[in-house]
Amino acid sequence: MAEKSKKPQKLRARLPRGLADRGPAEIAATRAMVETIREVYERYGFEPVETPAFEYTDALGKFLPDQDRPNEGVFSLQDDDEQWISLRYDLTAPLARYVAENYDALPKPYRSYRFGWVFRNEKPGPGRFRQFMQFDADTVGSGSPAADAEMCMMAADTMEALGIPRGSYVVKVNNRKVLDGVLESIGLGGEENAGRRLTVLRAIDKLDRISDQGVKALLGEGRLDESGDFTKGAGLTFDQIDKVMSVVDPAWLDNDNQFNVRQLSNILSDVNLGREGAEELRAINEIVESSGYNDGRIRIDSTVVRGLEYYTGAVFEVELLLETKDEKGRPIRFGSVGGGGRYDGLVSRFRGEPVPATGFSIGVSRLQAALTMIGKLGTRPATGPVVVTVFDRERLADYQKMVSQLRAEDIRAELYLGNPKNMGNQLKYADKRNSPCVIIQGSDEKNDPDGAQVIVKDLILGAELAALDKDRDDYLQRQADAQRKVPQLGMIDEVRRILARHDIDWN
Repeated sequence: MAEKSKKPQKLRARLPRGLADRGPAEIAATRAMVETIREVYERYGFEPVETPAFEYTDALGKFLPDQDRPNEGVFSLQDDDEQWISLRYDLTAPLARYVAENYDALPKPYRSYRFGWVFRNEKPGPGRFRQFMQFDADTVGSGSPAADAEMCMMAADTMEALGIPRGSYVVKVNNRKVLDGVLESIGLGGEENAGRRLTVLRAIDKLDRISDQGVKALLGEGRLDESGDFTKGAGLTFDQIDKVMSVVDPAWLDNDNQFNVRQLSNILSDVNLGREGAEELRAINEIVESSGYNDGRIRIDSTVVRGLEYYTGAVFEVELLLETKDEKGRPIRFGSVGGGGRYDGLVSRFRGEPVPATGFSIGVSRLQAALTMIGKLGTRPATGPVVVTVFDRERLADYQKMVSQLRAEDIRAELYLGNPKNMGNQLKYADKRNSPCVIIQGSDEKNDPDGAQVIVKDLILGAELAALDKDRDDYLQRQADAQRKVPQLGMIDEVRRILARHDIDWN
């Protein structure tokens, strides 16, 4: 007896952890955001450049772990020439490689922008994905504080272009030399203290979440949080903690929260690096003031800690001050949606000579979630195409001709390609496609004594009428507009009338 053939096992459809599928509404919102950001960046004189998603792993610099398989933090594979390549972790390291490789051909300073997906091989969590979009702008080849100030002003202009009102965001500016200078002044300079410096900087970064007392605890012996977990501190003395807090909890801001470089320089009087950072902040602040951005949009803030092993000078961060509630009614503070800073060492790794650079990056995916939640981005999918229905399957060529006529007039259109047996299913399909209207032509319309006719059905108006009381005058007056029979030669004009009625412009 022959063995029964085994039924092939059905493959289970499942999305990998930390990744997300995106539908038409989300894609349309991303497209609108990207176009807005692009317009602002180009207004500042930046030009586009694209780099591939893969780079040689060693080009990613600090993200290359010291192990045989470099797959911690980045997604890597070994090419057929035994070279390790990795999906880009951010957009800055690939730019540094591109500039270094094309250095002699590029204008200096080189001003460019780029956007795209970046990939991180990290443990996913709520709101933390392994693939997300960034939009960067960078100036390579200028060490001027004006280049840093320009990034901050462009960040402010971008937020407002995206619909975030003034006062609902702030661009905070600091300088890593100030932080590194105060650490040097308390005896934490040198490679042997790298670990403790990192602990201090991470404690400072928590100031807005755990208050100054919590930070002082983390700078000292450690802190017991609300859950009962203990975090070991940096082990600083009381005098060292006071010195750090004098910079972090700024006594050098006056009553109007204005930057006072002299007071900050006095605090850092015993270390050249810190005074240099204070002077760079003064120069940025002066440019910001002269350009009229010192009205709360851009603010010096010594608590900003970014890219602990990455930035070498000015650092900036865009924070949304808006608050909203999640689906369970819990308050949400969005916090940082972008940032950047000066990274003078990144291009230099390839060139072997100093190449100053500064840049700014918007976390498009994170900012899009925030804008959607506060109602600044629509959640409705973009308007779909006009659907030409199939009343008679023997006349497919006639219906396709209508579709071609619509497309020739720059009107998005498609022919219904499903089973045409049921007209109700065709209309349901058009609804799901978010179509503004459908075209119907049966034999009666085709053979009309006055010439070929078509029925143009306004689906948007039809949905609005469905919600009205049918006895109301408004319903009766608008009903005739929801479905009209017009000569086939007037089909284009009727479709345009419907598109204009609903202010639809696909461009």
